[in-house]
Amino acid sequence: MYNKINIMVEGNLCLKKIAKDVSLPLTSVDKKILTDLMNHLIVSQIPELAEKYNVQPGVGIAAPQINISKRMFCILATDSDDNLHKYYCVNPKIISKSKQMTYLSNGEGCLSVKRKVFGIVQRHKTITVKSGFYDPETDRVTVKKIKLTDFISIVFQHEYDHLDGILFVDKLIAYIENSENLSEC
Repeated sequence: MYNKINIMVEGNLCLKKIAKDVSLPLTSVDKKILTDLMNHLIVSQIPELAEKYNVQPGVGIAAPQINISKRMFCILATDSDDNLHKYYCVNPKIISKSKQMTYLSNGEGCLSVKRKVFGIVQRHKTITVKSGFYDPETDRVTVKKIKLTDFISIVFQHEYDHLDGILFVDKLIAYIENSENLSEC
């Protein structure tokens, strides 16, 4: 069953706050928040359901986007090898970043930014993260390190920024000054 969530848009103060750490073990409320976030992504990626519920397609969504200032987000996206990345992230940290940068050639979008925005956001091509990963099937959070690259790295960094009160429009560049370390995804 899909419970439609209310997504905050630019100008909402929750989008500019640094989110608070989540206590572990997760409360039933936090589990429901994560489940609602993931369900939104699933519905948004099925064209018939996205149209039925009038939701914009997305590959990631963070708790601050639904007016909950907690360090959690979900990602549902495929990489260039067609591998599905389905993450329920709790208290994530980026622990290392490549020097090589990348970007999306068509630019980034955001469920919280309703206006048309053009420009490039430079992101680290590869990151290593340490996060709690919630598994709804086992009802457990496992803390582990994973390495992410290219598109999935970009999505993770975009959602991570939400936890620090940063929107992608805050990082736009109009042109690329140093392109030797920059590759397109």
